Amino acid sequence: MLKRRRNRRRPPGPRFQLPEIAWPVVLRTAGALLAVAALTGLMAAGLDQPVRRIVVHGALERVTALEIEQAARRALDGGYISADLGALRRALEGLTWVDRARVERRWPDRVVIEIVEQQVAARWGEDGLLNTRGELFATGVLHPPPELPRLDGPPGSESQVAQRYLAIQGRLIEQGLRLMALRVDARGAWELGLLNGVSVRLGRRQVDERMDRFVDVAAGVIAGRAAEIRYIDMRYSNGFAIGWNGTPPPAGPVAAVAGPASDGDSNNHRETDG
Repeated sequence: MLKRRRNRRRPPGPRFQLPEIAWPVVLRTAGALLAVAALTGLMAAGLDQPVRRIVVHGALERVTALEIEQAARRALDGGYISADLGALRRALEGLTWVDRARVERRWPDRVVIEIVEQQVAARWGEDGLLNTRGELFATGVLHPPPELPRLDGPPGSESQVAQRYLAIQGRLIEQGLRLMALRVDARGAWELGLLNGVSVRLGRRQVDERMDRFVDVAAGVIAGRAAEIRYIDMRYSNGFAIGWNGTPPPAGPVAAVAGPASDGDSNNHRETDG
């Protein structure tokens, strides 16, 4: 006979149980946190009084403290605590003649602003201004300072032109010359304008080498006869040419080769770089 197996019960194992929550403790903690938050909010609301004073510091020449204060009042949103000082700083630095602004709170109701103005280094084109970093910071200027050098170039070339200006001006000062204009055209051809009215054509290629040749050789010609010279053209493979104000050219030795001054070199060939 077949015997039926008896089903044996498995011994009961441990059951998963949720941890017990001490609800009274949780409620007391939550209540305490809410109370602290409410008290903090009340204190902040009490301290967030209107900004009653705006104090402006800085060596100001192009803008006045009153103009800065008025601009700050327009940009200031919120009270002493809630005001966004970062947004206020950015608004002030958006003013034409403001280079940098530092803004901070002073208890109990003041905002202190320190302004650093733009340092203008040169004119850009007809009505623009460059700062000492070669950045175009103002356009549409009605009366740019005429004593500033004038730089010109295609849009986006401001920094490149400013850097070359800085590299050239010191060398010319050593030669007793002053650089008042520097221009690069859309083709990349460079031209200098000197205070004595002489222009120097450097062209598109080998600009640094041509500048070296001008300083070493041609600058000495200008020093003695600037009133008679209209331009000096450095776009030659081994020398330069002089454009005189009058015709025929004045008597005397003139430089036309890259070397000691001579009376000309008919074998010079101008490079076709414009």
